[in-house]
Amino acid sequence: MAKFLLSLHVLASVLFIGPVAVAVSMFPRRAQAALAAGAEGAEQVSAAASVRLLHRITQIYALLGIAVPLMGVGTAQVMGIIGQTWLIVSIVLTVLAAATLMLFVLPAQQAVVDALQSGAEPAGEDRTRATGGLRLLPMTAGVFNLLWAVVVVMMVIRPGSTTGA
Repeated sequence: MAKFLLSLHVLASVLFIGPVAVAVSMFPRRAQAALAAGAEGAEQVSAAASVRLLHRITQIYALLGIAVPLMGVGTAQVMGIIGQTWLIVSIVLTVLAAATLMLFVLPAQQAVVDALQSGAEPAGEDRTRATGGLRLLPMTAGVFNLLWAVVVVMMVIRPGSTTGA
């Protein structure tokens, strides 16, 4: 049963967290293109459509990604490793990644999407909010992806693990 749960946990992480990591990384560049003043009409429309799609992917797959830590905790309980330090650190890092996504990445993405819905050329408060969030978005996206990378490495290396890996 533990191998089956572990397989589901790994599969869910690849299928659900992977798309979020990619969408979060691609979003800032496409958002800058969509918000760029003087961009050609068709190019700007295409960039705006990409921005909306990337934001939607981030939202949906982030919601589906909740299954990853839930299955991870279930797998750890079945394997009897729930109290190991490396697992607790991984859980803390996962919580930090989720908080980064929910508190910084998604609101900044939403500000850009809102600005783009106000018309072909966002102006005023919408544009200010969008560009303000967009300034920090590459960094917060990087932090989100780095936290997940560290969790993956910890899952493979398992420092202090007694399983022989």
